[in-house]
Amino acid sequence: MRTWVPAVAVWGRTAPSHSITAIMVTDDQHTIVTGSQEGQICLWDLSSDLKISSKEILFGHTASVTCLAKARE
Repeated sequence: MRTWVPAVAVWGRTAPSHSITAIMVTDDQHTIVTGSQEGQICLWDLSSDLKISSKEILFGHTASVTCLAKARE
């Protein structure tokens, strides 16, 4: 049995900067993935009426994210 535990990031009044350097849309066209100059990867929900909302932000890279690629299953 798999258990899903979402990660939570907490910051002050302003979110960390995210200067987009790479962008990718998933095959199902429901998620946009962006890489940033600051080294983060961000996942965004894309609704059927084209509204975008942030989903997750992943920290850990020490350099800019300049390329995103889909992985095979």
